[in-house]
Amino acid sequence: MDLDPEDVFRDDDEDRENEFYQERDSTKELVVYLVDASPKMFSPASKAKDQEETFFHIAVSCISQSLKTQIINRSYDEVALCFFNTREKKNLQDLNGVFIFNVAEREYLDRPTARLIKEFSCIEDTFMSKIGGQYGIVSGSRDNSLYNALWVAQALLRKGSAKTVDKRILLFTNEDDPFGSIKGATRTDMTRTTIQRAKDAQDLGISIELLPFSGPDDEFNASLFYADLLGLEDDHLKQLILSAGEKLEDMKDQLRKKMFKKRKVRRITFSIVNGISIELNTYALIRPTLPGAITWLDSVTNLPLKTERSFVCADTGALVQEPAKRFHSYKNENVKFSVEELSEIKKVSMGNLRLLGFKPLSCLKDYDNLRPSTFLFPSDEEIIGSTCIFIALHSSMLRLKRFAVAFYGSSTHPQIVALVAQDEIANSSGQVEPPGMHMIYLPYSDDIRQIEELHMNVDSVTPRATDDQIKKSTPLVRRVDLKDFSVCQFSNPALQRHYAVLEALALDEDEMPEIRDETVPDEEGMARPGIVNTLEEFKVAVYGENHDLEEADCQSSTASSSVISKKRKDLTDDAVTESANYDWADLADSGKLKNLTNIALKYYLAAHNLPVTGKKEALISRILTHMGK
Repeated sequence: MDLDPEDVFRDDDEDRENEFYQERDSTKELVVYLVDASPKMFSPASKAKDQEETFFHIAVSCISQSLKTQIINRSYDEVALCFFNTREKKNLQDLNGVFIFNVAEREYLDRPTARLIKEFSCIEDTFMSKIGGQYGIVSGSRDNSLYNALWVAQALLRKGSAKTVDKRILLFTNEDDPFGSIKGATRTDMTRTTIQRAKDAQDLGISIELLPFSGPDDEFNASLFYADLLGLEDDHLKQLILSAGEKLEDMKDQLRKKMFKKRKVRRITFSIVNGISIELNTYALIRPTLPGAITWLDSVTNLPLKTERSFVCADTGALVQEPAKRFHSYKNENVKFSVEELSEIKKVSMGNLRLLGFKPLSCLKDYDNLRPSTFLFPSDEEIIGSTCIFIALHSSMLRLKRFAVAFYGSSTHPQIVALVAQDEIANSSGQVEPPGMHMIYLPYSDDIRQIEELHMNVDSVTPRATDDQIKKSTPLVRRVDLKDFSVCQFSNPALQRHYAVLEALALDEDEMPEIRDETVPDEEGMARPGIVNTLEEFKVAVYGENHDLEEADCQSSTASSSVISKKRKDLTDDAVTESANYDWADLADSGKLKNLTNIALKYYLAAHNLPVTGKKEALISRILTHMGK
């Protein structure tokens, strides 16, 4: 049974107004993978004798790995797997040389599922017998399999508005000149019609991206045909040629970069002054990745269970039929609210961005950044002239070295934010970072916690490092150096293991995939003689030559235990004193225990060495049981 990944990996406590999760509602991707199946794709990708991988095998493994990642990170996207230059045909348009693997009988795409990944990963075993590959563009024939493939892909991407859906075609091939065997007017006509078909698709909001393979003896030359098909300028053509010349083992990384591009989260209105507003697009640069919540299944049908919640009256035990109300205690009074009233009270913002003023960049501190920033870029789709006003503000903020302070937030999460302008960064290969603004979320005064100073005994001496200890630590810091460190090098090992287990179970794999924990220290590197000697010298400088680590740990543990025991005894003594202020028997007989606070109830429990955990009902029950009531 194929479960909906959206249900399996759903988080129960997702905040629907959080912009990290609004990406799903505002835009998703429809992707068609076009894989060349001509005989040239089945040639070895390398001359090495121990590596017999074909270009076709690399394309299939890349797509399989991409689908495995996509089913977890963006399960709401939809895909189609399509081969061209095939012997058999399978598509609604009944065009030659095009075989759709997963949605041949439908006009819409599929979400990636475990079954689709499993079947596609094994396609090489039966491809030649069931589908077959051939040259679909040959001399003496008017068949144009590339034209047909683009037509079929465009038809699959017909649904959805270009404003809310990203439509993409990813083309895998190692043939840089598909019309190389054809000459004269026929070649010119077929080239023209194929390029026109690609332009028609691009006019409909469909982007076509090429993932080229270079052979062991020749480089992929995009300028022969695909530069015109994709409309590549000189800079972009150079970048494509550079990527085509990279090692074949980097193809998975290239595909990942193309698949996981930065996408728009939502569109907001930026109110500058009365009567002047502009439109901005927001982009999430970092998105927290968490394991999905567990979905409960029926033990018989194996279908997801639907949960329902009912309210029961504490006094009568009857089901409450009226709409639930909530209360907040204020001066010993319960102030009641309906759900609608609470929602209206909390609504202090409509989700727009409102300018408050400007401050020098020196006023913005590093510790003011509460969470990853959101990138802002102007859009003229709804409000004409937004880009011009944004550029004027952006340029002035860079020149004056100031940032903007603004009020922003959803109806229940209003925040003060800082808008910091970022200038464009470019190199010889093109743009590295685009111009725009980073929206940094600032804390309120209520959120700030001052550092608590530890007031030591007046007679004690403040520990300080000696000159020798500082001298010995310097080479240690220099030797244990992480070269070219970047957070992009480290993946979450707990998350990787979690999804590796799910993947193995979903795909019926016999063995668990090996998970590399990149956060584990490099034991081999730390065992080098130079580092070992430096560590020993530092340890001697700090602890002395005869320091016994196990004995020190034992003494520290004993001291900690004695401190904890003393604190526990002090708390018990305080509880006994406070408990004596209440007539517990009378409170129990009159049913007034429920009127006491949890703290007061815990005085009784702590004074009689009873557990103090649980809600008020559990605390009262424990007290009554102890009193024999």
